[in-house]
Amino acid sequence: MDFFETTRNRCSYRGLFKDELVPREDLKKIVQAGLDAPSGCNRQTTEFIVVDNREIIGKIQALPGGNKAMTGGKAYILCLVDETQDAVYEGFSFQIEDCAAAVENILLAITALGYAGVWIDGWLRTHNRAEKLGELTGVPRGKKIRVIIPLGIPAEPLERKEKKPLEERVRFL
Repeated sequence: MDFFETTRNRCSYRGLFKDELVPREDLKKIVQAGLDAPSGCNRQTTEFIVVDNREIIGKIQALPGGNKAMTGGKAYILCLVDETQDAVYEGFSFQIEDCAAAVENILLAITALGYAGVWIDGWLRTHNRAEKLGELTGVPRGKKIRVIIPLGIPAEPLERKEKKPLEERVRFL
């Protein structure tokens, strides 16, 4: 799939996944796309935990309040930020931006390889879920899970929401 086809086809998939594991080699390619993302001052602050162990997957799926994707993922990618990192440029830290760039690259890689997934962060911010998931996955002290991406082979049709037209969102000067 070429790049522009990948960006057009990428969608947030919240449905069920087929009962097939994601091969570790594909997971490595996917997370490498995240590592290849730009980062503020090239600090490369974003780290990942990739969960493909069935036992830990089962524990993640058992956490309350998840959508179908969260409770049925065949692998999970956790994006970590460092809560202790100092500012990197004129008093600013870019960890959230770094994480966002990495996650978007990951979502595009997931699409390019024929998988589906969804960026989840709001769910992590409520009911201490990020902390509970951090304990479950061994997140080091000072690090925090900012985004979790459940992924797999979609068992339901992909439904890409319509985007507003370019003319409505872009101005050329």
